[in-house]
Amino acid sequence: MAGHSKWANTKHRKAAVDAKRGKIFSRLSKDITMAAKDGGGDPDTNAKLRTVLLKARDANMPADNIDRAIKKGTGELPGVVYEEFVYEGYAPHGIAVVVEVTTDNKNRAASEIRSTFTKRGGNLAGAGAVAFMFNRCGQFLIAKDQIDEEKLMDVALEAGAEDIKTEEEGYEVLAPITEYDAVSQALSDAGIEVASSELAYLPETLTPIGDAAQAKQVMALIDALDDLDDVQNVFHNADIADGLLED
Repeated sequence: MAGHSKWANTKHRKAAVDAKRGKIFSRLSKDITMAAKDGGGDPDTNAKLRTVLLKARDANMPADNIDRAIKKGTGELPGVVYEEFVYEGYAPHGIAVVVEVTTDNKNRAASEIRSTFTKRGGNLAGAGAVAFMFNRCGQFLIAKDQIDEEKLMDVALEAGAEDIKTEEEGYEVLAPITEYDAVSQALSDAGIEVASSELAYLPETLTPIGDAAQAKQVMALIDALDDLDDVQNVFHNADIADGLLED
């Protein structure tokens, strides 16, 4: 989730999702299944699967759930057939939104997403309407106590990262999609614990929101989309000033 602070907004999203344990397990199960389907069930040779498994363990996902999700991806167990889609639209006040979906029923997912946009004052747009406003890339957030900046630069840039940004709470490492697995592997090999890693849509420019009522309208749509069972990730370009969402 893009916003005023990458760290603050990441924490906001994680807190919202973690409050719904069933949702996070369902989301992770889909990610594990898709990763295993694409690259096999061995995390030693499948960097994407290895990254998702780290998230699953951080969320205290039961080992049986993880094992079943892997076996569904490799075909060892029967399971539903998932498809991945991206939807684009606008939240209130002109905020661009990108929604990543993993679903076994495209018609249901599309209907629910369209309805959610409409009910919350936004509108669903066509393919390409807002995606050009975002940079699709790998994003890693790393706390400062994990590593010093110079060593991180050596590890990440050598592995193919294209940019490292230092913020008050930690580092943001950006990598091209093609280098995401290599950077993830390099960070893991160096013993660097990653606070968050994902293939993200990062906004090229942010749209400032300085009014509390407007901020709550925007986040009401974002949170409603995030609550949908088929939705995996929601990205937006709102720059919400600190404190506006506090009650």
